[in-house]
Amino acid sequence: MRSKMMAVLSVTSAVAASGAGGVVGPAFYVDGDLYKTVLTPTDISGTKAPAHTFDAIYVIVASDEAGVPISAFPVAEAAPGDRDYNGGRWQAHPVSIADYAAAIAAFDANGSGDFDSAEEVEAAIAGGAGVDLGVAASFVCPVIKL
Repeated sequence: MRSKMMAVLSVTSAVAASGAGGVVGPAFYVDGDLYKTVLTPTDISGTKAPAHTFDAIYVIVASDEAGVPISAFPVAEAAPGDRDYNGGRWQAHPVSIADYAAAIAAFDANGSGDFDSAEEVEAAIAGGAGVDLGVAASFVCPVIKL
């Protein structure tokens, strides 16, 4: 629960630092490409909209060996042009990774040095290197390729 709250605070801090309605970039990865977004003050967590009407955005929660938080871009599962893209409706999933370096070594499929696709994050979860802590927030923001 603490990690889930930290991830929500990270997302909230990013919004506050950039100002509601401001263009932010780079903001997250989709399929190896960086995207920016326009932050909007939308919280649609309480709408009870079906999960299939959202796309997942994985917020990595990890620290190095000294306990210093790792700064990793979030990773989204879809972008404009993808068949299943839901128009910028997101459910933020904090993903706790205990050994970030080992997880990158094992699951960074393209050798980029980062998690930069949903497939990599999902493989780390399936392989036991990461834990999806569930939906921490639901919101709307557009996706703009850099």
